[in-house]
Amino acid sequence: MSVGNQVRVVVVGHGMVGARFVDDLHQRDPGGRFRTTVLGAEEYEPYNRVLLSEVVAGKLDVASITLPRTAHRTSSTVLPGTQAVTIDRHAGVVHDHAGERHRYDVLVLATGARARIPELFGRRVDDDLPAGAHALRTLDDAREIVAATVNAHRAVVVGGGVLGLEVACGLAHRGVPVTVVHGGTNLMDRQLDGPAAAAATARLTSLGISVRVGARTEEAVVSGGRVTGVRLEGGEVLAADLLVLTAGTVPEVGLAQRAGLDVARGIVVGTDLASPADARVFAIGDCAEPPEGGSGLIAQGWDQARRLATLLTEPSAARDDVPLPTAGTDVVKVKGVGLDVVAMGVCGPLTGGRRVRLSDPEGGRHIEVVVADGRVIGATCVGAGPVAADLVAAYTRGTPAPTDPAQLLVRPVAGTAVPAASPTMMPDRAVVCRCNGVTKGDIVGCWRHGARSVEDVAASTRATTGCGGCKDAVCGIVDWLRRSDPDQPAPARPATDTADDPTPVTAR
Repeated sequence: MSVGNQVRVVVVGHGMVGARFVDDLHQRDPGGRFRTTVLGAEEYEPYNRVLLSEVVAGKLDVASITLPRTAHRTSSTVLPGTQAVTIDRHAGVVHDHAGERHRYDVLVLATGARARIPELFGRRVDDDLPAGAHALRTLDDAREIVAATVNAHRAVVVGGGVLGLEVACGLAHRGVPVTVVHGGTNLMDRQLDGPAAAAATARLTSLGISVRVGARTEEAVVSGGRVTGVRLEGGEVLAADLLVLTAGTVPEVGLAQRAGLDVARGIVVGTDLASPADARVFAIGDCAEPPEGGSGLIAQGWDQARRLATLLTEPSAARDDVPLPTAGTDVVKVKGVGLDVVAMGVCGPLTGGRRVRLSDPEGGRHIEVVVADGRVIGATCVGAGPVAADLVAAYTRGTPAPTDPAQLLVRPVAGTAVPAASPTMMPDRAVVCRCNGVTKGDIVGCWRHGARSVEDVAASTRATTGCGGCKDAVCGIVDWLRRSDPDQPAPARPATDTADDPTPVTAR
């Protein structure tokens, strides 16, 4: 099926997961055996969709969330603004909206998901929303919301999940009064129990954000083609001239359905990420439904990209031997301005495990840890950033928990990051970017190969391209290298005393 020794790979979707897969594939293919063609529906270079809420908040500008360009242009053809419309699996061809044909030996679907639009607007003949109503899924969505905040007097956010809280914090940060309406029993009910949600609610209230839980939206009130409010079940109307819909997402599966692939909620794939209906077709990211289920988190999509790239470049490995998902891909972080929430693993009561908690809802603080077999298997942290960072490290690394788990609530976990005044004291193995597993040593190494800015480091190591939480630390290390090693870098000295120090530290 391949042409000569070349393998033609068509990737449908040029978002965070599709772009990562292409990068991973070519990094594992130095001989240039794989030739990729990428069809991207959006006109833009791939950007960090996770950080769109920070664009809304004004913490980041549009340019700063563009993902670093890869260095594989000779092996990869990217076609932005190109919509795939049909797949002919018998012929191995993808047809795009302009009538062009793209032949493949391997097809990778990374079509992502679209925003779910609640039935608030009556019968609609298309996907257009009335003026003042916006979803937040794309760069264009973020730009439109930012523009709308200039004249907005009152905003309502429908959906109290992670994105809804981030958007609400961002709008409040811009000075727009905002109410969050959530139909569940508490905010972030997929990740938080009642006490944790109460702490998050208290924190939001202190930021001037109103919260309505157990309140279902019945319809949007529209006058003259513009939103003027939201009617709740029971008849109450909340005035709003800006309505942001953050009610979840729906996997983009239309292309797969038309091609006769197995589809449930997402595109059904096995542990090898291949469709049961066609061994040449794979799905990764938000559009995929693997055996373990889709989390909707970017970490899972990136893990799938890595696994698939490994499978394709190592054909001698049996598909049953494909590595299972990496631990820690279910860590959820809220990046709201003024709101700090992290959840991972299991939460609430667990048979056979031990749960300890510190709850201070009035102060907007709640910490809960679940320990089983001497390991942290779940944790929830609201308003406790340093402790959350320690627990994420303990959870993802499988660090042994102390005999008394209550110690996890009040002091750093041994072997995890604590603040330090200078990167000088950091061992090279200290993890700086947890999303991409980048260590201080990785950053120093790329500096000594010519990187001279945070952007260069990001292009080389991918640090800062995930949740963005490590950016200050990366900036600090780059600044330190600029001062201590500006022109002719000295050879890397072996890590001695610091390498044996079991407590890595994080630069500020």
